[in-house]
Amino acid sequence: EIYDLIRCIGDPEHPLTLEQLNVVRAEHVQCDAEDPYVCIHFTPTIPHCSMAQLIGLCIRVKLMRSLPGRFKVDVFVSPGTHSSEEAVNKQLNDKERVAAALENQKLLQVINGCIAPSRSS
Repeated sequence: EIYDLIRCIGDPEHPLTLEQLNVVRAEHVQCDAEDPYVCIHFTPTIPHCSMAQLIGLCIRVKLMRSLPGRFKVDVFVSPGTHSSEEAVNKQLNDKERVAAALENQKLLQVINGCIAPSRSS
């Protein structure tokens, strides 16, 4: 299940998972295997969370690495839960911006740390 792939992603600021912080919830995961499409909505812990883009990137990277390439993945901040919702959503769903972010080795190290299996236990 898609939710099982993302629920154990570690939070970049806290020693807890996104599930433990209630950032991701099973009911905010939409999947259509026939279409192949996955849509995730996540809720930052606070409305001005500076880590929202990083959390969204962690979710996107985990799904990109776990799902077959035919799946289209969209990751969004849940409506009304972040002060910069539109800007965060735009960055998380722009292929060029995501690719550029993943070229940053420091950022990639942080992402890899958050999605590492050891954090998922």
